[in-house]
Amino acid sequence: MTKTFLATAAFGLEGVVANELKRMGIPAKAEQGGARFEGSWTDAYRANLYLRTADRVLYCLKEAQVNTFDQLFRLVESIPWENLLPRDAAIHVSGKCVRSQLMSVRDCQSITKKAIVNRMQQKLHVNRLPENGAEYPIEVAIVKDLARITLDMSGEALNRRGYRTWNGEAPLRETLAAALVDLSPWRPGMRLYDPCCGTGTLLIEAAIKATQRPAGMNRSFACEQFSFMPKDAMADMKAEARLKAAQESVFQIAGSDIDPEALTLCNRHIRQAGFEGRIQAVQQDLRTLQLEGEPGLFLCNPPYGERLGDQQQARALYKEMGLLLKRHPGWKMAVITSDSAFERNFGRRADKKRRLYNGRLECEFCIFG
Repeated sequence: MTKTFLATAAFGLEGVVANELKRMGIPAKAEQGGARFEGSWTDAYRANLYLRTADRVLYCLKEAQVNTFDQLFRLVESIPWENLLPRDAAIHVSGKCVRSQLMSVRDCQSITKKAIVNRMQQKLHVNRLPENGAEYPIEVAIVKDLARITLDMSGEALNRRGYRTWNGEAPLRETLAAALVDLSPWRPGMRLYDPCCGTGTLLIEAAIKATQRPAGMNRSFACEQFSFMPKDAMADMKAEARLKAAQESVFQIAGSDIDPEALTLCNRHIRQAGFEGRIQAVQQDLRTLQLEGEPGLFLCNPPYGERLGDQQQARALYKEMGLLLKRHPGWKMAVITSDSAFERNFGRRADKKRRLYNGRLECEFCIFG
């Protein structure tokens, strides 16, 4: 029997996540907030293991309109929790409410927890649940009075790959970096260079794609502790992923930055990601950068000005980026920026643009060439 899951995504990346799932052989449909798919428990685990651009994988238990707390209680209580949760499950409820009649998140969480406990006590014929076992993260999300009750299969957000334990100034989230790699003209086998590589996230995410390495290979997921999950199948899938990742693959991915402290972090992250000696990151001023050899793609997340406090300096850098592209005939460039004056300072209009969000900042992903 297939189940319904939602791979959540940042605004603007829903289609990217849906396409990732389709490439994995899992039919999916983009919707606001993510991509919905039908599948088995092993499909959900595979999505957790391999998805590079999604935030979480949620098991959708029930959805319905609710206008009162009593309706919410009855909706949650109608779910057969006794078939999902063991007697000792640690039940953790998170919540969010957006433009709904029920706007108290704390009350919605409390009522959801009470309904789950009430159902479990009745079905298991017990007066108390110990809650000293594995944690089962449950979310109640109410948007425009539509309540969705889900079980979080991921636990920690999927951007936590395990390689980035030090953050520089204004870090780029791993899932957004992976999406920029996918949305850019770059494809594995092409040359890629980041002239503002910072702490190295774009370089590493491109290498993960080039090697077809599962993004979640070096981390655990909440669902690995769930009693109903197929433990042997999950272990086999992760072992197969490690075997695939160990196979050597050739790629041309490198970068540079003017900041020596950022480069120190960058090389630590490259080493922790397992790409030491395969991704080159050096100290280099973008204004004097000159690359030889075959053309490729410049992919970067330069300072935004508002983000680092010096818009004038940032805009001078954008002009230098335009000159960098002129110095490299045949190269293309893809840049994410929140500055509406980026193209004017760069010196030309982008051939393609896409609106994205870097955290709360509305940005444009500009592609030149």
